[in-house]
Amino acid sequence: MIKISTGLTGFDKTIDMLRLGDNVVWQVDSIKDYKKIVAPYITQAKNEGRHLIYIRFGNHEPVIDELEQVSLYHIDAFLGFESFATEIHNIITAEGLEAFYVFDCLTDLLRFWYSDLMIGNFFKVTCPYLYTLDTIAYFAVIRNTHTFETIARIRETTQLLLDLYNIEGDLYIHPLKVWQRYSPTMFFPHLIQDNGTVCITASAKAAELFSSFDWNNERLDYWDVTINKAKEALNLDEETQQKMKELLISILIGKDSRMFELCNQYFKLKDILKIASREIGTGYIGGKSVGMLLSRRIITSEEEYKAYFKPYMESHDSFYIGSDVFYTYIVQNDWWELRTRQKTEEGYFSLAQELHDKLLEGTFSESIEDEFIHMLEYFGQSPIIVRSSSLLEDNFGNAFAGKYESVFCVNQGTPSKRLQEFEQAIRHVYASTMNVDALNYRINRGLAEKDEQMAILVQRVSGDYYGKYFFPHIAGVGNSSNLYVWDKNMDMDAGMLRLVFGLGTRAVDRVIGDYVRIVALDEPTRLPLMASEDEKKFSQHKADVLNLETNTLTTIDLDDILTNDIAVPKTLFASQDFEEASRLRALGYYDRPVPYTLNFKKLLSQTQFPVIMKKLLQLLSEKYDYPVDIEFTGNFTSENNFKFNLIQCRPLQTKGLGKTVEIPKLHNPNDCFFYSKGNFMGGNVRLSIDYVVFIDVKEYLSCTEKEKYSIARQIGIINQALKNTSSLLIGPGRWGTTTPSLGVPVHFTELSNMSVICEVAYGSEGFMPELSYGSHFFQDLVETGIFYIALFKDQETVNFNPEYILNRENLYPSLCPEANFENVIKVIQTESLQVYSDIIKQEVLCCFNKSKNK
Repeated sequence: MIKISTGLTGFDKTIDMLRLGDNVVWQVDSIKDYKKIVAPYITQAKNEGRHLIYIRFGNHEPVIDELEQVSLYHIDAFLGFESFATEIHNIITAEGLEAFYVFDCLTDLLRFWYSDLMIGNFFKVTCPYLYTLDTIAYFAVIRNTHTFETIARIRETTQLLLDLYNIEGDLYIHPLKVWQRYSPTMFFPHLIQDNGTVCITASAKAAELFSSFDWNNERLDYWDVTINKAKEALNLDEETQQKMKELLISILIGKDSRMFELCNQYFKLKDILKIASREIGTGYIGGKSVGMLLSRRIITSEEEYKAYFKPYMESHDSFYIGSDVFYTYIVQNDWWELRTRQKTEEGYFSLAQELHDKLLEGTFSESIEDEFIHMLEYFGQSPIIVRSSSLLEDNFGNAFAGKYESVFCVNQGTPSKRLQEFEQAIRHVYASTMNVDALNYRINRGLAEKDEQMAILVQRVSGDYYGKYFFPHIAGVGNSSNLYVWDKNMDMDAGMLRLVFGLGTRAVDRVIGDYVRIVALDEPTRLPLMASEDEKKFSQHKADVLNLETNTLTTIDLDDILTNDIAVPKTLFASQDFEEASRLRALGYYDRPVPYTLNFKKLLSQTQFPVIMKKLLQLLSEKYDYPVDIEFTGNFTSENNFKFNLIQCRPLQTKGLGKTVEIPKLHNPNDCFFYSKGNFMGGNVRLSIDYVVFIDVKEYLSCTEKEKYSIARQIGIINQALKNTSSLLIGPGRWGTTTPSLGVPVHFTELSNMSVICEVAYGSEGFMPELSYGSHFFQDLVETGIFYIALFKDQETVNFNPEYILNRENLYPSLCPEANFENVIKVIQTESLQVYSDIIKQEVLCCFNKSKNK
């Protein structure tokens, strides 16, 4: 066994010297004392020709003054825990075996992270790695600054924990932990002298040395210390309050961002303190929480808005699980090394599933679990929803719409059962950070290297009990800019809603066999382009609710709800279908009640709801100075009074209408690839198309389900091969569905390089597009800049002529190594094929540019 000197001969004897692999932590009163103990270690290491490394990150004076024979690394702790820990991990990897380290004082990390918890996490992930490489590393913490829990984690992890005292100019070392070594005098204090050490064994002398120290002083987490200082500032001058407010915003919300500026403008110090009082753990509260809080604050910050909206607005009592809890969960369950490898280029996808599975089975610390219990006691048996709120989510330019999970907790049963289900919901949200869609989204948006800590927003579900079900009357998505205008007189800036009955899950997802109500807020009762007889067909037929008996999120037929009491007249949301009732009686069904069609006619024509939503979206867009996207719920009384709950708000990336495009006139309806009146999204465009990727519906129908999934993967390969080209993807039914019988089940990243996607309706075969405006799918289209078209080929206003391009060579075999579906997939290279659209005229045309084909 190789023994290494500390440079203090007498002390070497006391601890039986250092060993390769030792992490040595010094509790000190000052940096000057730390420097005094580091100096002989450095001198000894230089004399022995050791490879010395100084990790510099603190604001304090340098620990090592003479850097000859020392490799110096400056690390920016301001970038956050993960970046900091990862960079140091990479340095340790590069420096290799038997390197000797000196780290700046860990206490200085509080200036950047404001959390003792994260210092303990950093030590726990770094020291074991140093140990495996047979290094020796010196660390320091300032005594009585950190919580007992943090020091306990350090003591548990390190090989040596030593108190260093400066008493009237004399240095004393008091070993607290010396791993795998022991002597009868090892744990006595030792006076350091030039010619050795003196062990203080006499009780009188030891008592004299230590009796003046306060051993039972309260040690709050630095986070709590900072919050307490902010509370004290409430009674001080405005300048001090402003500084404390900005500090709290930076540690709760983030620094140097547009959201920081908006929060600083609208929040007061007391508002930020209220947010902090409802946080579990420490760290950022994440983008979704910030968006919800900021939008609600904007609405209530000025008297004219407050007076207008307050009578209609539900209160909220949300909680926020800080982002530090996510990291702590990973560290305490010993998965940090796996996460570090997953963050590399080689492990980014290959290790994601392993980490995903582990994230579903970890345990939480006792202190965090106690806070969970306290929160659940507050909510009682009210249903709650556990929502992702990552650092990058719902920010300017990056919506992450639908990439991470949200989990309903119906919250029924015993306290222990409710805690178990709540913790599992958190695990599911954490595990969703490793979803393939989320990983691809981060890579495609250039965010793979950024810290993506997962905070969590816990909200009380809006709604009420109706028999065994719990739900709000209405829910939906609102956009301040309406790109789905279908008449020249419509106002794009009036905004639109994507409205459903029941829980809002059906408003944000493209659901099977169901259609949401699209509401143009400049004329709410106007229906999108469709035949009058299609109103029932293209309406909502099912609702998502919480089932209190089964303790689950459940989908049920609307008839099952509307035949029971919902506390308000059903005609507020639905109209009775007397024609259908008549048809049923003619067939002999005399006992059937008159069925309903969910069209929200009275809601949109006889209540203030659409007016409130329009003003709300306009206000938020004005204050954000950017289009916005919101999620909301609404609940009504028998007098048609209502309250809405604003549960989410984020910037909505949109390109606007664009310049007017002149669409060529067709002399022959067959002289185009396709033409449609309406049913497209993406503004006015004129796009040149280099390639068309076409799925043959009849051949696709003849494939097995397994083959249909294989076809989806082949589309992904083609999508990658056609990157940086202008390509049009066209196929039956819905792109991206999870049900192959309804369309091709590609992931969004498998079509993300396309310029145009087109969904073709084949009613007889069961393929039916859904105009996805306002859904998570729509967010992806907008952010990626993809133009969308739905072709209902049986409509009189649609021409669709596949043969227009399909007589050309199929390039599919040359693009895919294993081209097994030549009869299904056609890839056609085109010259001068153009897509034209005019939003005002509601026309979209794809044909060859005649001037170039003469």
